Amino acid sequence: MKLTLTLLGQLLFFSLSYSQKNIKPVQQTTYKNDSIYSQYLQRTVTLSIITPTQHQQKLSLLLVNDGQDFPVLGMQASVESILGNNHIIPFLTVGIHCNHERILEYGTAAQADYKNRGTKAGLYTLFVINELIPYLEHHYSLKREPEARVLAGFSLGGLSAFDIVWHHANVFSKVGVFSGALWWRQREEGYTDEHDRIIHKLVRAGFYKSGLKFWFEAGTNDEKDDRNNNGIIDAIDDTLDLMKELHQKGYNANADTHYHQVEGGEHNPQTWGKVMPAFLKWVFEKP
Repeated sequence: MKLTLTLLGQLLFFSLSYSQKNIKPVQQTTYKNDSIYSQYLQRTVTLSIITPTQHQQKLSLLLVNDGQDFPVLGMQASVESILGNNHIIPFLTVGIHCNHERILEYGTAAQADYKNRGTKAGLYTLFVINELIPYLEHHYSLKREPEARVLAGFSLGGLSAFDIVWHHANVFSKVGVFSGALWWRQREEGYTDEHDRIIHKLVRAGFYKSGLKFWFEAGTNDEKDDRNNNGIIDAIDDTLDLMKELHQKGYNANADTHYHQVEGGEHNPQTWGKVMPAFLKWVFEKP
């Protein structure tokens, strides 16, 4: 009798072990492409959308410029790694694909650069606020307060994200700037940091807006240029100088701004993808 029970116990143990090994983990997200026609941009804009599969509440919204880079960024894997944390607020991730007019649509809406790049940045801003967000709110269960909306971008897309959030605190609350093209300037000849970096001037001329928070990333190998020969590459200098402008406006250096420097980090999606989980945690971790 004891032998029979022992054999049954062993069979049950092996059966459970086999079953557990063959249980597939529950997929945290679904990934699909969608599109929306923009009257402002006069083109169809492709969207990459990552949706959490298990949630019982309205979602926060993360919009990301250069959404066509989601695969090389490993964006879905980063989102899933974060959503597995019980301390994370569930969110919808939407990547906005650019096209051949990227250098015109991204930039600063108030002013093109010295080569007249960014001339459609104002139209792109209107697309995001007046067309894209209402479209997403119609198709998904989203929170609608600014505190639940975030915009992020890489390089020139990071400059675009910052510009949009800075000027529309009634729509967004947080921004992520990865290797931002913060050198964006109004002239080449006779250039000075103080007078010609456009986004720095816009912040200097603006006002403190309560509730805004800013996340910046820069890699030590983002570039090699060093305009002022201080031993610090321009990508880092421009980022730190913009943060100083924000601090002078009244934003707290610890609570309102965050700087993530990547040693050896380069100006590419591979570097940005590696630090993406840190950004997502900063944005969506419950207080």
